[in-house]
Amino acid sequence: MAKWILYHTDGCHLCEQAEQLIKGLVNSHNELLLVDIMTDDQLIADYQVSIPVFKSEQGQQLFWPFTALDVREFLAQAE
Repeated sequence: MAKWILYHTDGCHLCEQAEQLIKGLVNSHNELLLVDIMTDDQLIADYQVSIPVFKSEQGQQLFWPFTALDVREFLAQAE
């Protein structure tokens, strides 16, 4: 199971920015799972107005907008 999840959808430029930011900070790309919210009605209901959302395996969520510093702090708190 992935340690981190990024909820996104295709064509979302903010999601693309978040993915690049996170990939630069997560230790291993294998630890990051990209989940397109359009594949699940519940995910659409939960995240359609808030993507991108970065989530830890413990369930903590970081909502956009976030900076590299925000991601580093989030990663440190969730470790």
